[in-house]
Amino acid sequence: MKYIKIPYIQVIVAIAVGILVGFLFPAFTPTAKLLSDTFINLIKMIIAPIIFATVTLGIAGVGDMKKVGRIGGKGILYFEIVSTIALVIGLFVANLMRPGAGIAHDNLDTSAVEGYAKSAKQLNWGEFFAHIIPSNIFKAFAEGDILQVLFFSILFGAALTQLGDVGRKVQLGVEKISIVLFKMMAMIMKVAPIGAFAGMAYTIGKFGFAALVPLGKLMLCVYATMALFVFVILNAILAYYKLSLWKLLVYVKDELLLVLGTSSSESALPSIMEKLESAGIRKNVVGLIIPTGYSFNLDGTAIYLSMAFIFLAQVFEVPLSLVDQLTIIAILMLTSKGAAAVTGGGFIVLASTLAIWPSIPMSGLALLIGIDRFMSEARSITNLIGNTVATVVIARSENEIDMTVYRNVVE
Repeated sequence: MKYIKIPYIQVIVAIAVGILVGFLFPAFTPTAKLLSDTFINLIKMIIAPIIFATVTLGIAGVGDMKKVGRIGGKGILYFEIVSTIALVIGLFVANLMRPGAGIAHDNLDTSAVEGYAKSAKQLNWGEFFAHIIPSNIFKAFAEGDILQVLFFSILFGAALTQLGDVGRKVQLGVEKISIVLFKMMAMIMKVAPIGAFAGMAYTIGKFGFAALVPLGKLMLCVYATMALFVFVILNAILAYYKLSLWKLLVYVKDELLLVLGTSSSESALPSIMEKLESAGIRKNVVGLIIPTGYSFNLDGTAIYLSMAFIFLAQVFEVPLSLVDQLTIIAILMLTSKGAAAVTGGGFIVLASTLAIWPSIPMSGLALLIGIDRFMSEARSITNLIGNTVATVVIARSENEIDMTVYRNVVE
């Protein structure tokens, strides 16, 4: 019985029970959704304040804006390189395995995708990047807009560094608030098993295993590709810095299981930030890389988008030349950046990309809706691992990590 007190064991049991309840009692689905949404809202409630406190304290602690700018610039460069590799791997595997070949597309019910198509037409990617600067910071906090909160926090931290004694007094106050916020997070995480149970019960009850059968090959390809990306590409990046991917994954297993249960990478954002700080990584790196990565380093989403695009081309027998596929990579490098900032982001971004490529009917999205929740789990887990690795790598390259603490805690 002593093992049941271990948090990740509780989450594993909750996920297993959630699968059984969702399968045996589909009528429980609405209640499960309510419980799952409530838990995720509890997490979202503290994301913006924690990002503000972490970034502000990190920058104020460094006191060198050139160093902060260098870390941020290195992070963006890393994101672009690694997410492009993810796109290329997705295209390669989709072309090799051809999961869309032979899939019937007659009599598709397109009513479910009309909303996504409409939202895609309304997207303006120039406005998305301009949106990073908030017009009302209270609104940004209220809506949990990660990038806007990050932008404000960087300015706030930079201002503190220039205010001498006044800045140090404010910094001390933010430190006390930070302690309270992380205590709140610890309290919320005690009900994480309920959130994981409800999320899994909703997924199985709503979509069921029957949805997996016709598109099983696509699901297997996506899961295998994401595993390939994590255990080959990300493993190689960490190995270059003489660090172990396996030990890092074991260290963040609680967060990975929580994301598996809730299908939301946001559910683990506050706790992953705390864990990385506890592993010896400086606040300024954690505060800059994790929040920025949630919009600009979505490796799992990039893999899914590239594979889904090629899948639909195969379903409708639309030939794509090498030049076409290179163009698709270029388009997805831009459109994939907005996926985290839009509700139903993966589908809307895919729809917006299809709108640029009209030879592939947007009605094909109806094929993917039934399995999207299962895809979401793979995307979210891969996104979380990608951002965790990015934070460790950037910290290591900038000597912003206490390796003695890291090896004691993680390895």
